Amino acid sequence: MVKKGLVLLFILVLVSTILGIFYLKQKADKKAFVEKGKELSSQVKYPPDYLVVLAGDSMTEYLGNSDELRVFMSEHYPGKTFDFLNYGFGSTNILSLPDRLVSWTDHGRPFKPILDIPFNMIIIESFGHNPLSEFPLEEGLKKQSETLDIVVEMIKNKKPEAKIVFLATISPNKKLYAGHLLDLSPEQREIWAKERTEYIKNHIKYANDHSIPLVNVFEKSLDLYGDGNLKYIEDHNYIHPSPAGIIFISREIADFIYKNNLLP
Repeated sequence: MVKKGLVLLFILVLVSTILGIFYLKQKADKKAFVEKGKELSSQVKYPPDYLVVLAGDSMTEYLGNSDELRVFMSEHYPGKTFDFLNYGFGSTNILSLPDRLVSWTDHGRPFKPILDIPFNMIIIESFGHNPLSEFPLEEGLKKQSETLDIVVEMIKNKKPEAKIVFLATISPNKKLYAGHLLDLSPEQREIWAKERTEYIKNHIKYANDHSIPLVNVFEKSLDLYGDGNLKYIEDHNYIHPSPAGIIFISREIADFIYKNNLLP
């Protein structure tokens, strides 16, 4: 019995050590990207060669100043300068986006209307982690699609030369969603995660149905069991991207833009 206890203790210590090393490596990787991104940001000429707007909820807000994205884009486009404007606002859903396009928005500070910005590209994230839960699922998904109709038309009318790209963000994890943030039963966590997944999938469907370029991070973030890969999800509230998740999302965006020749 004592021997078994010692073996179990050893396994727990080993797992804890491995996880600790992995976490520290994530932090170190992110720090390196941030430092490189800041260096590149200081070299941006104005106006930059390319100006990209990111619009979404807190999943996009977590990308911060887009230092990782700036690094990857500079690898694909040497000699070009990029500026990224992050309009990812936490606790907002897709219904807020039309107003964000044409009105000043206060989110810690004033943000000018997106359509007043001379951007080359706008990346619209799925807002899937802030579903329209006040409506039955089918009605909510319909409103999501109708709002995307409005948003796409507004952008095309005001910025006909700008590229519109959709982003399907990382998948929620059904077992741990909202971890330490909310006291949910296992059944509730799964229900919440599944609802959010439906909105992300509807965003994907809309992009495919309307021939809009899609960065499909969602499908690439699934584990072997079809659930959100915990490698890409931070381990406190189990909602937002981890440092590895931020690097992953940024790499996917940069690679997609380059491989599909979306910027001249």
